[in-house]
Amino acid sequence: MQRRRAFLFHLVCVVLLVGLGVGSVLGAQKPLVLKMFSYDINPNYTGFEDPIGREITKRTGIKLDIEYPVGDPEERITLMIASGEYPDLIFHKGAGKFVDAGAFIDLTPYIEKYGDNIKKLYGPYLKRMRYSLEDPSIYYLGCFGVDSEIWDVSGFQLQHAVVKELGYPPMRTLKDFENAIKAYMEKYPTIDGRPTIGLSLLADDWRFLITVTNPAVAATGGPDDGQWYIDPETYEAIYHIRRPEEKEYFRWLNHMNDIGLLDPESFVQKYDQYKAKIAQGRVLALTDQRWQFEEAERALRQAGKFERTYGSYPIVLDERFKRADLWDPGYSASWGIGISVTSKHKEAAFKFLDWMASDEAQVLVNWGIEGVNYQVVNGKRVIPPEEFARRTNDPNYIRETGVGLYVYPFPQRGDGQLDPTGNPYTPTTKDYIKQRYSAIEKEVLAAYGAEMWIDLFPQKSEFPLKPWGAAWQIPTPMIEDLTIPLQRCDDLCKKRIPEIVLAKPADFDRLWDSFQQELIDLGIRKAEAIFTQLVKDRIKLWND
Repeated sequence: MQRRRAFLFHLVCVVLLVGLGVGSVLGAQKPLVLKMFSYDINPNYTGFEDPIGREITKRTGIKLDIEYPVGDPEERITLMIASGEYPDLIFHKGAGKFVDAGAFIDLTPYIEKYGDNIKKLYGPYLKRMRYSLEDPSIYYLGCFGVDSEIWDVSGFQLQHAVVKELGYPPMRTLKDFENAIKAYMEKYPTIDGRPTIGLSLLADDWRFLITVTNPAVAATGGPDDGQWYIDPETYEAIYHIRRPEEKEYFRWLNHMNDIGLLDPESFVQKYDQYKAKIAQGRVLALTDQRWQFEEAERALRQAGKFERTYGSYPIVLDERFKRADLWDPGYSASWGIGISVTSKHKEAAFKFLDWMASDEAQVLVNWGIEGVNYQVVNGKRVIPPEEFARRTNDPNYIRETGVGLYVYPFPQRGDGQLDPTGNPYTPTTKDYIKQRYSAIEKEVLAAYGAEMWIDLFPQKSEFPLKPWGAAWQIPTPMIEDLTIPLQRCDDLCKKRIPEIVLAKPADFDRLWDSFQQELIDLGIRKAEAIFTQLVKDRIKLWND
C-alpha cells in the first residue's frame, strides 16, 4: 500500500510539472524539434546545445534543428522546391522562388490569432511585410532590428598603427587612403616576420559583392541598394556597376594592383584564408563590413594586438562625393523567416516565432542569462567587467555562451529601443560601443576630433528618408527578363572585374568598355526597366 501511495504521489507530481511546462526540464517530456533551413551559414551554431539554446528550449519546449547549406544555397533551394518537401521554418534572402512554388503559408491569420508579440514588435511595419500589390499576403517575418539606431559604421578600414605612425593624416579620399597604405608598407615591409599586405579584398562567392563591388557605389556617394543605384528623383534603377563614376573606382583598384598595394590573392582566397590573414595583423586596409571580419578582429584583441585592429573612415573617390552610409532606408522587411506548407507543426512554429518576438526572448538572446551574463543593479542591466572583456575580445564567446547567436535572423528589436523596464533591449548603445574601444582606438578618434567612428561620416539628418527602403530587399519575382540577365551579369562581374583589376593599366579602358557592352548584350537594360517598376510598386504598396 505504501509503495502504491508513493507511486501515485510521484505520478501526480510529474503530471503537475508537465502541466506547468517544467516537464521538459526534468526530462519527463521531450522538446518538439522543428527543422529549419537558413540561407546564411552560422559558424557558431551548436545544434541548440549552447546555454542560450538550451534556455530557449526550457522556456518554450522547442528545439531547432537548423540546416545550413553546403556550397551554393540557391542549389539547395532548387532541390527543396523540386521535391516539394520543406522544413518547418525557412529563412530566405529572396522569397520569389518560394512564393511562386507555393512553399509558404500566409501568416496573416496566425498573426491575428496568436501574434500579440509580433504585432507589438513590428507595429506599423507589418504592412511592409505584405508581399506585393497583387498579393498582400504576409509570408515571412522580417529579420532585421526594428527601429534600430545606427551607432556603428564600417566605411573603409585602416589599422590604427598606420594612422598613428603617420601622424594622423587626412583620411577622406582614395588618394589619402592609398598614400597611408603605401607610406606604411615602405617603412614596414614585414609585420611579425610575415610580408605586409596593403589592401585585401574577398571575392569568395556572394562575399564578392561586399568587398569588391559594393565599395564602388559607396565611394561614389551611393547608399547600399545591393546591385542597384536608384535615382532619388525619378526612382529609375540602374545596375550600379554601369555608373561612369564607378569606372574610376575600379581604375583605382587597377592602379593599386599595379603598384603592389593590392593583395595578389584578393580574387582567389577563401573566406577562412582572408580571416586568417587579418588575424595575423598584417593586412593594413580593408573595404569590408565589420560583421564580416569581426571574428578575426576579436582574435587580434585577444592577442593584445589592438594597434592592428581597424578604424572606419568615410573614404570617397574624390571631394565631389559624400558617403551615404548613414542614409536611413527605414524598415525593409523582405528577408525573413516563413513557415512551410508541408510543416506538421504550423501553429507551434508560429507560436515559437511569436515568443522570439517577446520582451522575454529579446532580453535573453541579446543579454544572456541573468546572474551569468549580466546583472541587474538598481534596476539597470549591467554586464560585469570580466564578462564584458570576454564578450568584446574572445572570438569563441558567442559559440560558448550562445549570447547573440539567436538574434538574427529571428524577429528582433533594434538597437536603442527600450523595454518596459526602461532598459535597452540590446546592450548595443553609444556607451557600450565607446566602452568597447581600446585605448589606441580612443587615441585615434581623439586625434581626428571624434568620440565615435560615426562622427566622421555625413549624418543621417543630411539625407531624406528613402521611400523604397533598401533596394536589395525588394522581393524579386521570377520574371525571366529580370532574373536571367541579372544572374548572368552578376556572373560576368565575378569574371571580368578581377581580369580588369589585374590587367595592365594601359588595357583598362578597352577592357572596361568591352565589359560594359557585354552587360548590355546580356539584357541588363530590360532588367533595369523591370526593377524600376518594382521600386515604384514598393513605394505605392508602402503608402497604401
